[in-house]
Amino acid sequence: MSGKKLRIGITLGDCAGIGPEIVDLALKSGQIAKSVEYKIIGKYPRCSLGQPTTETARAAATALEEAITLVGRGELDAIVTGPIHKARMYEVGFRFPGQTEFFAERCGAKNFAMCLTGGKLTVALVTAHIPLYKIPRALKQSEIVRVGVLLANFLHARWKTTPRIGVVGLNPHAGESGKLGREEIEIITPAVQELQSRIENGESRIVGPLSPDTVFHRAIEGEFDAVLCMYHDQALIPLKLHAFHSGVNVTLGLPFPRTSPDHGTAFEIAGKGIARPDSMIAAINLGVELAGK
Repeated sequence: MSGKKLRIGITLGDCAGIGPEIVDLALKSGQIAKSVEYKIIGKYPRCSLGQPTTETARAAATALEEAITLVGRGELDAIVTGPIHKARMYEVGFRFPGQTEFFAERCGAKNFAMCLTGGKLTVALVTAHIPLYKIPRALKQSEIVRVGVLLANFLHARWKTTPRIGVVGLNPHAGESGKLGREEIEIITPAVQELQSRIENGESRIVGPLSPDTVFHRAIEGEFDAVLCMYHDQALIPLKLHAFHSGVNVTLGLPFPRTSPDHGTAFEIAGKGIARPDSMIAAINLGVELAGK
């Protein structure tokens, strides 16, 4: 990319929320790279802040389609997406659990995953937007390995070092030797062993299954570069507790970088002048960093 200005496309999400506000604040913050071309994607209707409509949802969906078209033409190097209101999006025909799945489908990417990073913590999800009761049946050794490899590749691409990953258990105390569940013994341990054989060398470290109640502290203390998590809230609760205002969602496995702030539309504070742009700034900066590599 030397000698060529990076081009970052930014969608505002649902314009009745805080998306337009935090994008504007981020672009004026002085905390993002100045040598980059930033392009706001989409046309957005006038709306009452805090009151999403089918029109604001349709504009958000159209902006996503425009963004994927532009990146496909080579006119963008990365996409940063503002938060959407999924319930309204579903009303206008958006058929994806989230923006992660939208981009994967539009790119034809089957091997993708949801990852979040902020502060001293990075987490990746083996299962994402599914109900809790479906998780044990959805948990597969092959999926743990697949997402683990994506996570290792992401960490290596960012820091050029061999990654250290803590693999978390599904059950309390990582199953307590089978007394609190057998997923660790039957699924997660074999997956960790396969990951070790595929990724580990003299410098790397793939460890698990580890107890969910201590692994995130160990990662923040520097023992691990990332934690591989079995389900959505297992990953997002500690991430948001640790880095609520600076967390970034990044989709692993796409042919281009896609990031977003790790928060929602926040309709209740839209237009009140109290929305913080920290997470959007972090999302833009990570998008620039990944595009540059």
